[in-house]
Amino acid sequence: MRRRTFIVGAGAAAAGGAWARDIDAPLPRGKGRSGLKTGVLDGIPSFCSHEHWGSIDAIGMLPEGFRADVECGALPNRTADIFDLVLDPYFRGQLASSGDDVERLPRPSGLSNFRAWAAKAPEDAFKALEPIVERHVGTGTFQCIRLGVQTLYGEDLADWAQVRVGVLNRAIAERYGQLFDWYDEVRKRVRFSAVIRPVHPEFYWRDASPATAERERARYRTVVRIDPLLDLWPTPCARRDALVGMTGIDPVDAGSWRAFLARIMDVAAEHGAVGIKQLQAYGRALDFVPREDSEVRFRGALSQDEVRAFEDWVVHACCQLADARGWPHQIHVGTHNLPHSSPLPLAELAKRYPRMKLVLLHNWPFIKESGWLARQHANVYLDTCWLPVLDPAFYREAMNAWVGYVPSHKITCGHDATSIEMATGSAMFVRGILAEVLEAHARENHLPASCIERWATGFMHDNAVALYGVGQRA
Repeated sequence: MRRRTFIVGAGAAAAGGAWARDIDAPLPRGKGRSGLKTGVLDGIPSFCSHEHWGSIDAIGMLPEGFRADVECGALPNRTADIFDLVLDPYFRGQLASSGDDVERLPRPSGLSNFRAWAAKAPEDAFKALEPIVERHVGTGTFQCIRLGVQTLYGEDLADWAQVRVGVLNRAIAERYGQLFDWYDEVRKRVRFSAVIRPVHPEFYWRDASPATAERERARYRTVVRIDPLLDLWPTPCARRDALVGMTGIDPVDAGSWRAFLARIMDVAAEHGAVGIKQLQAYGRALDFVPREDSEVRFRGALSQDEVRAFEDWVVHACCQLADARGWPHQIHVGTHNLPHSSPLPLAELAKRYPRMKLVLLHNWPFIKESGWLARQHANVYLDTCWLPVLDPAFYREAMNAWVGYVPSHKITCGHDATSIEMATGSAMFVRGILAEVLEAHARENHLPASCIERWATGFMHDNAVALYGVGQRA
């Protein structure tokens, strides 16, 4: 393996003018305008194992979800701007849930919503955000957006009053107007390697255009979201009917449901899918009970217990397909629906489907429970994605807990970002905090630099390459 410099305590400064800049140039060193020390693991690529790039208002929504996750090759429907990056689903949701809903801000008469204000008078709308944003400046979500914008556009959102809104909007509009070229530049510059995106089943049939779909498929791999399939039991159900038209199979009983699911997985695989994903932890516990076909009603006005049985059956049917393919299964753990989103019930899935690798996403606050599962079960893995966005301290907590307890090949470090700018900020936190954690571990345990280098390369890149079969080891 090529030797790399293991640098602790170096800073990654903000860089301006990224669009015209030599993209082969390394990330800048030294203390940036942010003052944040972000130890750089020089030269190690970052495998983006779970990303939502494109989940912004400029690209838009469809009834099934974010358009970027439903239509392959989706481009912005309108000119993108700084409000799309700052008021992304994560930060805007954080503002609203804490009582700082931007739609409650007083705005000029005749403007139906905040977006209309941002379009008509962006400087005024931006200024109006300052009092509520100020209360959230220290949060991981804002800091990841801020560091990404600072690094890629040269504007520091922490210095809100000094941001050149017009200059920034023009730069974002230019880059998002050439979206895939912009992604290519940032990936090379920030050292992002492979990218895996969770997408809805419809994504494999719907192309925004043949040309843009081809560009997306050439750049990214996907995992199939199975969570929407658990909602296809009502009568009528427009989404199920649309999928029937795509697959050619109407799922009315156990046999046709298996064929329906197999068809979705087959088409997904043909389009480069490498696994499945679910986020049922947002709304229910992760105790998926095996169900006999005779226990399940597959359509109609189901009772609460019948819905639960249907959900259990669909999850196990999808796990059977993933197990047969040897596909990983990404599962959202923790962060919401507490305390019912504990990963501990997933031990039964791990034992029942040994060829299916369970990848536990996020995991906070169940850091110890998730670590125990990964240590005790050969097919359970951990991904720290989203932790820096929630709070960099959560990422530090997880890595401090796992490095001394979990086998080193079981940990990956994705970003779970809604934009490539947010992913850039997350990657800066990952590099800095990981450097600190590994340096401390090496010092306490008298480990050679070569060992720490292997671990860092594994966490950031090589473990995901082995897990998903995408890309090459660094």
